[in-house]
Amino acid sequence: MRLRFTNISQQFHASFARPLQNLLMQYNFTPSNHPNRRQALVTALGFAATPLVFAQLPTYVDETWQDPRRQRAVPVRIRWPQGAPPLDGWPVVIYSHGLGGSRAGGDIWGQAWVNAGFVVLHLQHAGSDIDAVRAAAGSFRDRAALRKLGSADQLLARVQDVVFALDEIAQKKTIDKAWRFARADAVGVAGHSFGAHTTLGAGGQSYPGHAGIKEPRIAALIALSPTLPVTGDAKRAFAAVTQPTLCITGTRDDDVVGNGATPDQRAAVFGALPAGNKAMLLLKDADHMTFGGVTGRAAGILPREAVTAQLEPQHHALVARISTDWWPAHLLGDVEARARLQKPVGLAALDSWQMG
Repeated sequence: MRLRFTNISQQFHASFARPLQNLLMQYNFTPSNHPNRRQALVTALGFAATPLVFAQLPTYVDETWQDPRRQRAVPVRIRWPQGAPPLDGWPVVIYSHGLGGSRAGGDIWGQAWVNAGFVVLHLQHAGSDIDAVRAAAGSFRDRAALRKLGSADQLLARVQDVVFALDEIAQKKTIDKAWRFARADAVGVAGHSFGAHTTLGAGGQSYPGHAGIKEPRIAALIALSPTLPVTGDAKRAFAAVTQPTLCITGTRDDDVVGNGATPDQRAAVFGALPAGNKAMLLLKDADHMTFGGVTGRAAGILPREAVTAQLEPQHHALVARISTDWWPAHLLGDVEARARLQKPVGLAALDSWQMG
């Protein structure tokens, strides 16, 4: 029996046949280079078996991972790209929510990144998530209660959640059919607010009495609504954060827990980071919740100005576009993405883009 692409399309549903044909071409299985077409098809199906399932998966998958060392449950939301993976596997981005958030945080960013071909892993941090806020504070306006939840111990637990996730991905690559198509190295980490603290902490930030960590598997960072350290020299604290780091903030990105995080202090993180591989997007009239990657009631937990709500769709589109260029530029060496970052399109007259 002679196997041809026309035979395949007749025997399988079109939604299966087209990805399979593309996969055969991607892996260079053609009649001219493979003496046994039947074996070529079988081999390709071995590669295709898992990727073709991804086209039928829901938008995301929720799981709870268990860290036996810390006896800690880490709820996660996993977004899988559609279609067949690249030859070296899908790159991974880990997302950390803000204080009082959940694995549903960063939804807009996660959708943008997965559509660009990245596996997106949203973490939920017990002790500083929505469940913790509900138990400890009457509302998000209870700043004293929020400050207690945003403690150094909770920050350490969050950073350890990121390291655990990296370890878990590496382990799952050996036992899980889906994760074997993801890359366990050159990972991106992003986060909003307390998640930005988590991001910079995982990226090497040091603290009084704590030298910080240096995780070699993390290759690039995006800190949404970051802020300067409360005490100590900021440049010294960020000295080891040498991965390419994108800071994103706004002129209305005010203090939400009473720790003095003004818009100027948030913007000053860019200047305190080591020179060479950093950038900052500063959006006029964007506030703290602009950068949480959510809309509706989730974004309305804090008072907002009318102009901010009016500009939110534009700001969301801009953050999604620039961050989606940041990852391929620095995780994949995408030359075209790097070129677009030199002069991003869509900035308003009073928005600011800096690189240094």
